[in-house]
This record gives sequence, structure tokens and C-alpha cells, in this order.
Amino acid sequence: MTEPSATFLLFGATGDLARRMIFPSLYNLLSDGLLPDDFLIIASARTEMDDEAFREEVCAALKQFLPADRYDADIAARFRAMILYQPVDSSNGAHFAELAERVDGRLERGISVYLSTPPSLFGPTAQGLADAGLLTPRTRIAMEKPIGKDLASSKVVNDSIGHLFAEEQIFRVDHYLGKETVQNLLALRFGNVMFEPLWNATAIDHVQITVAETVGLEGRVSYYDGVGALRDMVQNHILQILSILTMEPPARMDPTAVRDEKVKALRSLRPMTAETVKTHSVRGQYTPGAVGGQIVTGYADELGQPSDTETFVALKAHIDNWRWQGVPFYLRTGKRLPARQSEIMIQFKPVRHSIFGRDGQHSGGGSGLEPNTLVIRLQPEEYIRLTIMSKRPGLERQVQLEEVTLDVSLTAAFAGQRRRIAYERLILDLLAGDQTLFVRRDEVEAQWAWIDSIIDGWKEAHMKVSTYSSGNWGPSSAIALIERDGASWHD
Repeated sequence: MTEPSATFLLFGATGDLARRMIFPSLYNLLSDGLLPDDFLIIASARTEMDDEAFREEVCAALKQFLPADRYDADIAARFRAMILYQPVDSSNGAHFAELAERVDGRLERGISVYLSTPPSLFGPTAQGLADAGLLTPRTRIAMEKPIGKDLASSKVVNDSIGHLFAEEQIFRVDHYLGKETVQNLLALRFGNVMFEPLWNATAIDHVQITVAETVGLEGRVSYYDGVGALRDMVQNHILQILSILTMEPPARMDPTAVRDEKVKALRSLRPMTAETVKTHSVRGQYTPGAVGGQIVTGYADELGQPSDTETFVALKAHIDNWRWQGVPFYLRTGKRLPARQSEIMIQFKPVRHSIFGRDGQHSGGGSGLEPNTLVIRLQPEEYIRLTIMSKRPGLERQVQLEEVTLDVSLTAAFAGQRRRIAYERLILDLLAGDQTLFVRRDEVEAQWAWIDSIIDGWKEAHMKVSTYSSGNWGPSSAIALIERDGASWHD
């Protein structure tokens, strides 16, 4: 499976993800000369329309979602010429037969199937493709999240695909793994001699991961209610970041070696119980408030009825293995928070003994000896900042220390290079058959096993949501979660 697929078959082609991300990403890959020769995109959804009508929709989406300097009419004309549209209802075998006719003669050059549909359609769509003779050893299939809503349902989804496709043909998408800064965690840890020796419980006090959103439901009412922040964000994005941060060094940079180490870290997460969820977790739901100077309504108002679904979650997690024993990992995510940001903060331990007097200060004051911190910002800016202690300039006889920051802005460091959409990387790897940045079945199931322990604990402990005003960093209990350990959230 080394030759890239020559055909890209997209289900859910009229959806928001396709318009905002997938078609602009394919356009950018064409623009950069990264698509195979004679590449064909076959778009599919339930809506009846012909090729030209759908091409018009795609071109409108490109003009709307591509930066103005990226849109080129000549490239757009080439792009629209490679798109066909075939309406398919997953329950209609005749539709798949019509689809197969449009693929005729291209099977041997490989097909990459992308399912941007509800998970309930994954199995029927795969079966329809099989019945129409479109499954060969050179057919790959990619699935958007969610892969189930708990461990049991994820196994059903995986089984429905797994009995038709081999695991090496299945590409489970987590778009965070396509982000440059997430991939840069591998380079930071394993490409620099100074970090890996300190990347353990001997030197690290605690770790924080924050994924904050300013938006509310944003048209996702039917999906989000009953799912909540834990399943929607922690189960996939945050746990994937955590696994890359905490895994052991893989023997080599290949899909099997990298994912073997990630799953070991995920399986080492300490399960929660009805007792530990009370002290190690917080559930929150936003109420009316102000975000970015705009007055916004509460979750229940947007939903139109009361609900116990959490829009914010904060967790204190532990990884029970040799490297991380005793190091707390504080995870939080939520909607209607003050800022849109995703970041990792690694708090190192203080130096064992200060030679600079009491905390590096004298009676005249001074900022003192502070532990080093490493902040890795994933969005909206992308940077790596390391705070170190330095002597404050001056002639004082007593050394006075002050924190200074070593700041690497990835945006500035690579200013000549375009910052790519995460889906560009993932689609390119799908076409090439490289699974390194996709999620393996045992990873999904290890993630769900831990999430299920929290959900079961919440149910047993009858934990209700605590409210927080929109524009705040969650309920006050989220602050207490970390401050009772003598630390503070990095806001």
C-alpha cells in the first residue's frame, strides 16, 4: 500500500466539515502539486443534484473559507474538473451500484474513502461499498469521530468496519493529530537532548492541558446534548495530546512503534471511582454572561430546556507507571470560556537547594527563585516558551533573581511557510497509507475505558453540573481542584 490512492470518495460531502476543511485542504494539496496524477474526487451525500450544481457549491465554499491570497481561479477550475457528485442513501443498494459505475476502471489505483457522516452510517456505508465490489486490498477508509459514545458502542462501530477492512486499512481521524504543534511535541521530546532526561517524575511537578472555546452550541444542539465536554473533547483530543506527552520513546518513527507506546500510556491512566470523582473531577454548565464583550445566553436557554449535560470539565488524572508515578495531570476543557486557546503547561520542580539565600531574595525584595515552566501553545498562536531564572542586572551584593522567557514563536520562526490546515496533513497521509497520525482501535478502546470509569463514577456519586457564568474559567470548584494541591491554572 505504498502508491497513493488515485480516487478520494467522500461521504457527507454537503456537510459543514467538508465545506470548511476537507475541500479547502484538497484544493491546497492540488495547488502545491501534492495530489497524484489523474486524481478524482467523488463526493456523495443524500441530496439529489448533478455534478455541475455540486461543483458550484464547492467553488463557493473555497471562496468563503480559503484566505484571499490562496484562491486562484485557474487552480479552482482544475479542482472543480476533478470532482464528481453521486447521491447515495446508505440503505439503497442501487445507489452504491451507480457509485461503482463512476469508479469503474480505477479500483487498481486505490480508493481512499472518507466518512464525514454520523457513526450510525459507518457500518451500512462500508457494507454498501463491499456489496458494490468497491473493497479491495487497496481501499482505505477514514472515519471522523465520535467512534461510539462509550466502550461498548465503540466496539460495535469498530466491529462493523473491522469485519470488512483490515486494521491497516482503517484510519480513525482526530484532527488535533494533524496540527503542526501537536506533531512538534514528538520533535521537542525526541529531537532535543535537553528535554527527555527531565521528562519524568524526578523533575516535573505537574502538567496542565487546557482546551478552551469561547463558542456555545453553534448549531450542534442535536449532537452535543447528552454527549457533553468529557466525551466530546477529553476522550479524543485531550487524551491524544496526553498520550504523546507521556509515552515512552518509540524505537522508530513508524505507525506501529509510535502507537504501541501511546496505547501503553493510555492503559496506565488510573481509573476513577465514585469516591475519587468527587475530588478529582468537576462538571460545569455555562449560564448567561459576556464573552468578548458580547452578552450571551446560557446553555439551557440555547437548548430550550433544562439539561444535566456538562459544557465544562476539569480532571486530575494520574498515570500509574514508572516514569509518571506521583505526577498529577490537570485537564480542563469547556465552552463559553474567556479565550479560545489550546495549550500545555509543564511545571518543573524547584531546584533542590537554593544558594541564593532565602528563596533568592533579600530584605530589599526581589522576585525570588521560581520553578521553571514550559508552555506549549497549540492555538490560536503557536509557540514554545520556557521560563528560566536569571540574575537581575545591578550592583547589589545580594544576587537578585528574576524570571525571563525563552520564546520560540513557531509562526515567526517559519514565517516563510504557510501554516497548513490540519486536514491537509491527514488527507495526504490517508492517500499515502501512513497511519502514524491516526488512532488505532486499541487506543480508542483504552481512551473509552478511562472515560467510562469517570461517567460511571459520576452516576454512582450522583454528581450534578455546577454552573458558571459565560466568560469565566468554569465553576469555582475547578479552581479548588488544583489549588488544594498548591498549584494554579495557567490562564
